[in-house]
Amino acid sequence: MEMPEVTRAIAAATSIAGSLGLTANDAIVLHNSNKLALRLTPCDVFARVAPVGQEVAQFEVELAQRLADVGSPVAALEPRADPLVYTRDGFAVTLWTYYEPVTPQLSPVDYAEALEQLHVGMRKVEMASPHFSDRITEAEKIVADPSLSPELADADRAFLSSRLRSVRRAIDARGAAEQLLHGEPHPGNVLSTTYGALFIDLETCCRGPVELDLAHVPEAVCAQYPGVDEGLLDDCRQLVLAMVAAWRWDAGDQFPNRQQWREEFLRVLREGPPWPTLDAMADRLDGR
Repeated sequence: MEMPEVTRAIAAATSIAGSLGLTANDAIVLHNSNKLALRLTPCDVFARVAPVGQEVAQFEVELAQRLADVGSPVAALEPRADPLVYTRDGFAVTLWTYYEPVTPQLSPVDYAEALEQLHVGMRKVEMASPHFSDRITEAEKIVADPSLSPELADADRAFLSSRLRSVRRAIDARGAAEQLLHGEPHPGNVLSTTYGALFIDLETCCRGPVELDLAHVPEAVCAQYPGVDEGLLDDCRQLVLAMVAAWRWDAGDQFPNRQQWREEFLRVLREGPPWPTLDAMADRLDGR
């Protein structure tokens, strides 16, 4: 979000918290892109804020409750507020428990075990959810429409469109078993807490093969997850790279350093396998 919108979003979140008896004199911005993540103090509440209509917050709230009921490792909703999506001044706000980060960071074993536990819990939850192919379709629309991706060169548009189609076919052809997934369980969406690993940001949940979730995590984590189809994982990693590239070319994308990300992802896709993991891409772009 741009700063004027950030200011309004913070005001909406603190106002909602105050109306619920949660003292929120200040807000610390933890993450800012198309959505805003805030730590409200001194009440210590984690707030997620998005423009109304650009979120699936009700889905996320309901899913978080169901997963908590079956013992899945997910962040809890704020217990001092009703489990609702609150709206104010054009923003949708959800309130969650704030967890102090602990060190050291999660080991690959702990990360993999938590993700496996999350997948087990998700198999117990019956809830209508998108299919992963819907996300591919969204990426394809961005790439195909110059009004949505005006800065994408014609040659890059043709290349990325072709890559999205081909990797979709490759995954479909494998006929792998599917289930409810997190959708984006990358290191930024898993917290290391005193309660163990907890996953956040459930808005991206969809149905698909577990290898699609594994395509978002570090290589060392994949090595600890049982029963991985390595060929399918390879296809899914390529798909994730292509979808992220498409989202970064979206004219409405507000991801930090999007210019650098979108160009680097296209370059990596053109180079071909082995496909890097997202954390490896982040390290590369950060110069590490």
